[in-house]
Amino acid sequence: MNSLQKLQTLGQSPWQDNISRDQLVSGMLQDMVNDGEITGLTSNPTIFQQAISGSNDYDVTIGKLSSEGYDAEDIFYALASEDIIQAADIFRPVYDSTEGADGFVSLEVSPRLAMDTSATVSEAKELWIKVNRPNLMIKIPATVPGLEAITMAISAGISVNVTLIFSVERYAKVIDAYMTGLEKRLDSGQDISNINSVASFFISRIDTLVDARLSDMSLSDIDIDSIRGVTAIANANLAYNLFQENISSQRWTYLKSKGANIQRPLWASTSTKDPKYSDVLYVESLIADNTVNTMPPSTMQAFKDHGNAVLGLKMGLEKATRHMEQLANLGISMGEISAKLEEDGVVSFRDSYEQLLSVISERSKALST
Repeated sequence: MNSLQKLQTLGQSPWQDNISRDQLVSGMLQDMVNDGEITGLTSNPTIFQQAISGSNDYDVTIGKLSSEGYDAEDIFYALASEDIIQAADIFRPVYDSTEGADGFVSLEVSPRLAMDTSATVSEAKELWIKVNRPNLMIKIPATVPGLEAITMAISAGISVNVTLIFSVERYAKVIDAYMTGLEKRLDSGQDISNINSVASFFISRIDTLVDARLSDMSLSDIDIDSIRGVTAIANANLAYNLFQENISSQRWTYLKSKGANIQRPLWASTSTKDPKYSDVLYVESLIADNTVNTMPPSTMQAFKDHGNAVLGLKMGLEKATRHMEQLANLGISMGEISAKLEEDGVVSFRDSYEQLLSVISERSKALST
């Protein structure tokens, strides 16, 4: 049993944070699923931008749809849906064997809609119908307008991967949005047992920004190096504690009695950005029951090769709380950090999306000449 397989015995699902047509056509993704190394998959605009702009694997479909009058955005969702449908079918045995608890693939709504509740819900419904697979999750960002969209999507029977969560405070609202959606669906007399959700808490980007702030400080009484590279893990510990509190609440107990599925915390952005840190830091430090870790291929391979799969978040609630208090005393506001990261994340995904549409437009013109 390798480290990826062992994670699953500890209650954590290893998902791949990547998709490309080459992985699908070559059988690489199928082999990883058959070997029991991964149990789900996530995608985002940046991943698709890299996959489509970095190869010619999509040119036949781009040329065909372009000749039929499709615009760049329609072509993208046709391409993405093809890949996601095939990936969902590959993971379907996992979904079936776990009785709908795992084996999910995620497709994100347009980053252009991050601040538009009604348009987000409308597109979520369209994508849900277009892909038409029970193990699909629609990714919706945890922006303020996104919170209401999450509730509305859940109440409509759509499984949701809530993305771009950076703060514990926002995570609390995400949990509430999920449960409110389930309650609304119950109130309308509909089944909630087939709805699933994960809450994607971003990790490494937090350390990147906080560490930069710490490095800019000149302090004689504090060893800055001793508090670098731990904020993201502390934040995740606080988030997991909130998760545990909520699944033991009276509100959740009632929903569970009606068939509700737990909204698992998902650790996202778990590749290590600073070469001073272990390349498996954000995997080894965040192994906990009822969680998901979605990893890019390089991090997944590193953990399979030399990762240590041992149950337990490596910091603990008390130490995590003390660390956050220390940051506050140094003038570093996690509220400000989280707000900036959310804003940057929305912009980054939107920029990737616009670049992707530009590539598709250029390919369309070239293939039609």
